[in-house]
Amino acid sequence: MNHYETVFILNPVLSDVQIEETVKKFEDFLINNGAKMVAKENWGLKKLAYPIQNKKSGFYHLFEFTNVGEVVAPYEQEFRRDERVMRFLTVKLDKHAVAWAEKRRTRNKKTAKA
Repeated sequence: MNHYETVFILNPVLSDVQIEETVKKFEDFLINNGAKMVAKENWGLKKLAYPIQNKKSGFYHLFEFTNVGEVVAPYEQEFRRDERVMRFLTVKLDKHAVAWAEKRRTRNKKTAKA
């Protein structure tokens, strides 16, 4: 079973409802194609290192998922088709990255409770 992580940046002019719809669309796409969501994080509005499409900020989201079949290519094609997405990056995680992601999730849970 392969582990993947996708970070994508949404256009900052979107409303909260549009952001939720977009995130839900990509989450549903993964689930409907046999992937299992491990974690989902909303990093919020962040300043970009350089302008993208004349925008200086964007809404960052992270998905961590596992899959058995081939879902990454059609998943990335959906990102390319959606005009609300400014950038995206999907990486395959090795065993060390999976362990680090697990550690990061538990650390984030502890800081959220404090």
